[in-house]
Amino acid sequence: CACGSSEGDSDTPAASTVSLNVGTGGESGTYYGYTGILGTVIGQKTDVKLTVVATGGSKDNLVSMQDGMYDLATVQSDVMTYAYNGTNSFADSGKIDGFRVLCALYPETVQIVTTDPSLKTVEDLRGKRVCVGDVGSGTYFNAIDVFAAYDMTIDDVSPVYQSFGDSTESLKDGKIDAAFLCAGAPTPAVTELAASKTVYMIGFDDAHMEKLLASCPWYAKLVLPAGTYTGFDEDCATITVKATLVCRADLDDDTAYTIVKTIMESKDDIAALHEKGNSIDLTFATEGIAVPFAAGAAKYFAENGITVETAG
Repeated sequence: CACGSSEGDSDTPAASTVSLNVGTGGESGTYYGYTGILGTVIGQKTDVKLTVVATGGSKDNLVSMQDGMYDLATVQSDVMTYAYNGTNSFADSGKIDGFRVLCALYPETVQIVTTDPSLKTVEDLRGKRVCVGDVGSGTYFNAIDVFAAYDMTIDDVSPVYQSFGDSTESLKDGKIDAAFLCAGAPTPAVTELAASKTVYMIGFDDAHMEKLLASCPWYAKLVLPAGTYTGFDEDCATITVKATLVCRADLDDDTAYTIVKTIMESKDDIAALHEKGNSIDLTFATEGIAVPFAAGAAKYFAENGITVETAG
């Protein structure tokens, strides 16, 4: 009898808890650490439990989510747009549209990092050993877009495919000349590099910035301020996309609503644990998103006076 009743008791909480796997990025990137904090706060306040998984990044997450490996994922807004429409990096493999947007989280900065002060422009990277992120990561596609604005392709450099942590280690050891990183700044891997080496950022002049924004309107201009990293002593004009939380299209509406409501209404709690929490904002969460939102997310935003597109 006691046995049966304890089984009954343990069944009850299990039945009410929703356990979800979340694809993020490399362990040294912002996705992994920040999404872990979102999971902690959501887990404390609701019955939704998030298990964070380190991955190869945006494209890997979307493909794996379509294959049923993840329920949620953090992805770059540009890459999810390519996936949903079957364009750019998804033109050959085909569209992936079995996902919906929950909310945009924070701006991600395209950072071209070097420890060589003689490398001042993207054109200076010709023939150099340049890390362009993991294959299929958002960073990889950012690099392709940036090179195109300078009438270059990835073949104009000697490309290296590594995660953030590995690429900054390679910079430290002199194995590569520069690295693309697209992440919330300051990025932990770059902060760590700046502790032992002087880091420089390769920025964009006005003409190439305008060309890039005209051909790739999903980017926005951002000035990375001096002091972002130790020894980084001048402003740098660069571009951003949005780190975005997405879910499988079949995630139930109540769970989607709960996740979005908890994130949006826990800004102070999240910001106390990670400075990217300061970017939580209803307008930022919903503006400039070219993929349909989950119905549960749309319900929450509607309650707050914001109409977003859904799939129907």
